[in-house]
Amino acid sequence: MSPIRVRYQTVEFGDTDIHLRTLRDVQEFSDDDGAAEALGISSATWPLFGVVWGAGHALAHLMTDFVLRERRILEVGCGIGLASLVLNDRRADITATDRHPEAGPFLARNVALNGGPKIPFTRAGWADLAGGPGAALGRFDLIIGSDVLYEAHHAADLAAFIERHANPVCEVLLVDPGRGHQGRFKRRMEALGYVATQGPIADLPPFEAPFAGRWLRYVRAAPLAA
Repeated sequence: MSPIRVRYQTVEFGDTDIHLRTLRDVQEFSDDDGAAEALGISSATWPLFGVVWGAGHALAHLMTDFVLRERRILEVGCGIGLASLVLNDRRADITATDRHPEAGPFLARNVALNGGPKIPFTRAGWADLAGGPGAALGRFDLIIGSDVLYEAHHAADLAAFIERHANPVCEVLLVDPGRGHQGRFKRRMEALGYVATQGPIADLPPFEAPFAGRWLRYVRAAPLAA
């Protein structure tokens, strides 16, 4: 199998430059050890983690001036991890997760490219059992993600994963490109005590294509009654 091809790019957020090593395009594929196949990741979906998508760029843009208040932050389904890199540049307490076996190595390389502190990373899937790879993650005050509701069953899987790793008082912020599953997710989150709001992405700087998605915000201001 031919080595995968990569590209280097710089994404600008005002005065902040984030340097990235990504896959060259979504035609790249390499699974010599069968790790991705064992996780159910096909050759068609394998490269999706390794490029910057519009929703990921939008989430990173939101993180440039998001009020952090020293909260512990988790990015779910981080992919290439652009939002995590922005938060790391701000010296936030950020941890990243993704189920793809190459997401962690790419994130570590990109952290080095930007000269930032190490970002803790755990390879974990939302449907993993409670005692699975993500068991040691702990709990967080803010959970973020982009384009993470791309299949119908992700609504239940992600809500359950969030509940395992959310503090009693927690905020969840997602960017969704309009895949149509956010209604299912909203109902799941409301059942867990969250209040849901949403809105358009404003003042998004140009990237590779216009982005017409929305931010989805879920806030639980007090723990559920016993």
